[in-house]
Amino acid sequence: MALIGSLRNKMGTWVVVFVFVAIAAFILGDLLSGQSAIFNLNSNDVGEIGGHTVSLEEFQNAVKEREANYILNFNREPGEREMTTLRQQAWELLILKYAIEPQYQKVGLEVTSDEIWDMIQGKNVDENVKMAFTNQQTGLFERDRVVQYLNQVKTMPENSEPRVRWELFQRDLLPGRKRIKFENLLVKTNYTTTAEAEREYHLQSDVAEVKFLYVPFYAMSDSSSKVTDSDLKDYYNKNKEKYKTEETRSLSYIGIPVIPSAQDTLDIRKELERVVADFATSDDDSLYAAGVTEGQTPYARYTIGSLPGFIRIDQLVQGKVIGPFIDGNTFKVVKVSKVFQDTVYNAKASHILIKWTDTSDASKKEAKEKARKILNEIKGGADFGLKAREHGTDGTASRGGDLGWFSSGQMVKPFESAVFGATRTGVLNDVVETDFGYHIIDVTELKNNTAYELAIVENAITPSDATTNEAYRKAEMFAADISGFEDFKERAKKEQYNVLDAKNIGSSDRRIGTLGEAREIVKWLFNEASKGKVSTIFDLQDIYVVAIMTDGLEKGYKPFDLVKDEIMPLVRNQVKGKAIIQKLGESKGTLEEMAIAFGTDANIYSSSDLKLSSNTLPTAGFDPQAVGIAFSLEDGKRSKPFVGENGVIVMELQNKTIAPAVADYTAYKTQLEQGAQSRSSFSIAEAIKDNSGIENLLYKFY
Repeated sequence: MALIGSLRNKMGTWVVVFVFVAIAAFILGDLLSGQSAIFNLNSNDVGEIGGHTVSLEEFQNAVKEREANYILNFNREPGEREMTTLRQQAWELLILKYAIEPQYQKVGLEVTSDEIWDMIQGKNVDENVKMAFTNQQTGLFERDRVVQYLNQVKTMPENSEPRVRWELFQRDLLPGRKRIKFENLLVKTNYTTTAEAEREYHLQSDVAEVKFLYVPFYAMSDSSSKVTDSDLKDYYNKNKEKYKTEETRSLSYIGIPVIPSAQDTLDIRKELERVVADFATSDDDSLYAAGVTEGQTPYARYTIGSLPGFIRIDQLVQGKVIGPFIDGNTFKVVKVSKVFQDTVYNAKASHILIKWTDTSDASKKEAKEKARKILNEIKGGADFGLKAREHGTDGTASRGGDLGWFSSGQMVKPFESAVFGATRTGVLNDVVETDFGYHIIDVTELKNNTAYELAIVENAITPSDATTNEAYRKAEMFAADISGFEDFKERAKKEQYNVLDAKNIGSSDRRIGTLGEAREIVKWLFNEASKGKVSTIFDLQDIYVVAIMTDGLEKGYKPFDLVKDEIMPLVRNQVKGKAIIQKLGESKGTLEEMAIAFGTDANIYSSSDLKLSSNTLPTAGFDPQAVGIAFSLEDGKRSKPFVGENGVIVMELQNKTIAPAVADYTAYKTQLEQGAQSRSSFSIAEAIKDNSGIENLLYKFY
């Protein structure tokens, strides 16, 4: 007994120690995981705007408001595609509240109740109010109808849909007017001086006549143009701003498609064969088809012109059941419930329309003679379709004049009478005159008023549970115990899966490479993934995906090593430019003599109407520096060789015509001010956002 007591005491101590160690290990593991609740106390925050932390609850309330507004406007619940847009709208509204509206307050900007009244029924009525209360017949805004509507709204219960809709609309008028007033405070400060207007006048009006020698970079081979790491780094450091980046991730992935097996197809066919038997004895074809089909049109009336393409006319015998047969990825069974003669006729024809230039007798006679000449050529063996493409003057010409099937009442009377009165197919003996011109008509199918009522059962050929489970099992086996990217590639190669790459994925992206909509993968990439980590299995409806994170960039500047290949051709062109300049420097004489001395890749080009507002040169392409150099020269002078955008240029100014001074530059001043106002309107909100410390963490949740 003493021994048992001693063991009990010692075991108690060891149990306490074991539990302590287990808890410590759990906590340490949580801390090192990067997903620790201790280090993520604010894990329910979706971002920060202007120093304000936006909680998930606040964001969801903003989304619910947009969702309610959507339901009011469209009378239905938004789908996932619409919800993505609504979430973005909710985020923009929060930016308005916490980043932009404080700027309004700083300048003491407000919108009074009188202004709201003015926007609804005063002199400056909001465009949306105007649209809603404009008489469709007269095109005039009816202010009395607005007043009448407002009086009606006031008598409605507070929670009634019209009153809620109006109050939401009226509330949204306020921020819109504030934005306009704030922008006007800034936009109206734009001012263009007379000197700036005069400069713009000369930019658009001064003309230079130039001749230039152009040697493209490809005149020097890559192998002769050595680029060092020092050259590349120097370019990178001087142009670092070009390589700014947001936070991005890259991944590789394999996809295992979930495809119906031969057995799946056979099982669905057997299921449809039972439908054939039931269809044959059915008393109510429409009711039966509606009860078992997966299609959207279980029962409908068709004419010979509207029959589905998967049914042949010779199959349409009343009471006959056709199928099962495959149409695309669907099995179908069709029962011809009824064949009858309708009151509406259908026919099929092609035509060549020859229009007259005006309604004079001479013009009509000319058009008729042309139409009859073409008709005689067709009667003589010419192809109708080719003649229609050559001479037709309406939209059918490109398809050989084919009008397809049409019903009685669809065509103008003379045309319809000619086609529906035909007793045989083929080209009519004479042209037919209508208000549109003269028609050469080929009746391809005689009039027919037979109609059909068809009951159609269709079942999509989809993978069974067994097939789906097998694809998932393959994905599980592939993902098991992979240790890094090389292992991922080796296993994919061994199991014959294609490895696809998706680079520079942003946290708000929804689509990935060939996968299309893949938001769950993006969320994994930014919330859980790390370089070399293999994902869980993603179910993207018809494919199972296994991914591995291959790289990631934090917000800031792309590293030199990452942009090295991108920089290489730019720096190599600079090296080539120096070599070309050195070779050109060895030659003297005219531009033509310099070109001959250099070789076949050097050519002379000219422009007689070059303007400073232009950014391009003939053949040399986009090169604003070259244009500037041309205008900096004096008549008859030549520039030194310089490196342009696409090669080396030697510019020679033949003549420069400076536009004479004008008394009034108002037109150019107005043009510049309008351009500045347009740019300012777009840039104001963006500038506020850029300086509001906005951090968007929505990718953690959506």
